[in-house]
Amino acid sequence: MPRIPDHIAIVMDGNGRWAEKRKRPRNMGHQAGLKALKRTAEHCARSGVKILTVFAFSSENWQRPRQEVSRLMELFLKALDREVKNLQQNGIRLTFIGDRSQFPAEIRERMIAAESLTHSNGEMTLNVAANYGGRWDIMQAAKNLAREVGEGHLAAEDIDRDMFASHLSTADIPDPDLLIRTGGEMRISNFLLWQCAYSELYFSPVLWPDFGPDELDRAIKAYQERERRFGKTGEQVRDKKRA
Repeated sequence: MPRIPDHIAIVMDGNGRWAEKRKRPRNMGHQAGLKALKRTAEHCARSGVKILTVFAFSSENWQRPRQEVSRLMELFLKALDREVKNLQQNGIRLTFIGDRSQFPAEIRERMIAAESLTHSNGEMTLNVAANYGGRWDIMQAAKNLAREVGEGHLAAEDIDRDMFASHLSTADIPDPDLLIRTGGEMRISNFLLWQCAYSELYFSPVLWPDFGPDELDRAIKAYQERERRFGKTGEQVRDKKRA
């Protein structure tokens, strides 16, 4: 039976270009992108995906025009009010990763409330990366480990890969099996840099607001046709499967 990736990560790119092609304001693209996220999350849950992590707002996105950032914050608040109930009804747990300190207090409070409401859901976990950056994640992990060493709680020689990973914002989340980027760009844009070291990459030409079950299935099919070796030879992997 073809394997379904347990964890899919998505860089949701193309909202602005989708709106520009239709001569509409960029915030219309973000609204359409939210609908794409809803149908994609629901299809992931139906397909057996256990974890979906999406790049909603990067630490670099604060550099965008002030009006666009403001509209994004408004949309974020509305989504937290409207969509969390749907996630709860569908048994989807919602969590947020990233530096929350720069968000307005109202948004931080809604984040906590949404996480609390959906905490016990087990159908699927939706991780929303908000004010997140892969370099930030690695830096904050390194600083926290350095602090523990400086305070005498930890010896530097005891730091290994697993311990470092446990200090990332994704400490309790397995690494993505499949990373999808929409919109035709072929880069991961500072998303889950540590975690995606061995993820399979799929670059879709489809702008995010047009993304849905069909394109997601194409990405999963491409993933299923690949051989994941993790540094081993193909023969070693095949021998293990036969054992």
